[in-house]
Amino acid sequence: MGNSRAISNNATDALAQDKIVLNVKTGLVVLTLICFSCFLYTIIVLLHIFFSSPHLKDNVRYVFFAHMLMNDTVYLVSSLFLFLGAIYKQYIPVPACYLVYTVATVTFRVTPYNLAVMSLERYLAICFPLRQGELVTMRKAVAAIGGMWTLGLIPNLADFITFSPFIGMLQPVVCSQGALTVRPEQGTIRFYTYILTFTLVALVILFTYVKVLLVARSIGSNKSSALKASKTVMLHAFQLLLCMTSLLSSMVDTYPLNYIKYLPLSSFLLFTCLPRFLCPLIYGLRDEVMRKYVKKMYSAKH
Repeated sequence: MGNSRAISNNATDALAQDKIVLNVKTGLVVLTLICFSCFLYTIIVLLHIFFSSPHLKDNVRYVFFAHMLMNDTVYLVSSLFLFLGAIYKQYIPVPACYLVYTVATVTFRVTPYNLAVMSLERYLAICFPLRQGELVTMRKAVAAIGGMWTLGLIPNLADFITFSPFIGMLQPVVCSQGALTVRPEQGTIRFYTYILTFTLVALVILFTYVKVLLVARSIGSNKSSALKASKTVMLHAFQLLLCMTSLLSSMVDTYPLNYIKYLPLSSFLLFTCLPRFLCPLIYGLRDEVMRKYVKKMYSAKH
């Protein structure tokens, strides 16, 4: 009699705990979707300003900025799709899973490349002002964007070559990086790709920051613009650091879900979504030109 009562109490406690976990998980998902909606609205406003302003469309700096906004949006949409499918145990065919996973990983790598190119653009504008029109052109900007996507895609091509013999053998899966890892070589490719990417980008940002800072200290008349450029490069470094925190989200996946129930969802919100949510605030609303257009747009509505 006592044993049956204890079993009944344990079952009741387990149901209550599961209900709490479900409520917390639902709350975090709703919070993530609300934050994503605010992010998407801000992106739409900034891109509307960019595409409706010929002055901005002809400026290479803002072309790179608009490209980063669109890239981060695609990254967040694909990552959110993968994560919600994983936590709600939705099985999808392996080819569709691999396609979405490829989009998420390529766009993830394009972001630091874009930061490096934006830093180089500031370096050329400040250190070679007389040759800026020659060195920084729209044709070169398009080529740079194409180069970013090529570099971002190469590791996935190598991964696909390793993975492709097993595609036909796998049943529909809960889409995740682990479900698409069938050989140790794939983990090696990903590890060295991330290390090489962030190391090279960090070196580029450090180089451009030092060069721009030296110009800011040596020039008198242009000192103000040079200091602004050095602060912008520092923001690129901060954004790179935020991007690196996204790697912590994948590391958290190694924890057993029964051990820390809220950790995967919390880490996705903090380490994957938050850095991208901050991007429009760090760059768009801080920029004097963009801020002027935003104020003008909202003042016209009133």
